[in-house]
Amino acid sequence: MERTSAPDPQQPRALSRLPTWLVGQVARHANRIVGQTLGEAGMRKQHFAVLTALEEQGSASQAALGRRVWMDRSDLHAVLNDLERDGLVARVRDEGDRRRNLIALTPAGGEALKQLNARVEAAQAALLEPLSSEERSELRRLLTRLEEHHAARRQAPAS
Repeated sequence: MERTSAPDPQQPRALSRLPTWLVGQVARHANRIVGQTLGEAGMRKQHFAVLTALEEQGSASQAALGRRVWMDRSDLHAVLNDLERDGLVARVRDEGDRRRNLIALTPAGGEALKQLNARVEAAQAALLEPLSSEERSELRRLLTRLEEHHAARRQAPAS
């Protein structure tokens, strides 16, 4: 695919030929766009990730939820405090093990997530604006393939 705009004159040309550099630059733009979009709703990406995980996979212990969203225990604790304060999640007793609590999505959290999903979809459209529908599908396919490849390598036992 040809570059349609002039390269940044401050950026070394050799960098713009590296897929890793380009992926990083696009990720930086994506993070900015999604972050701004969620920020307008008083949320951060971490809030969105937790709400999405709870909606898709159900209630979980704090430890399990942290693994689902790749979030450090202390960071997750702060995010959960924000979400609980706003009534979007609740800490509930685990009926299978009364000694522990589960984090559950509340009805208000489900409604908030619907609104956030619409915002995130708009952010995706803004990021991918210069691409045709076919190019968007191809990009998603290629990125998924790369992510699956590297995730499998990360999970493979060391020999």
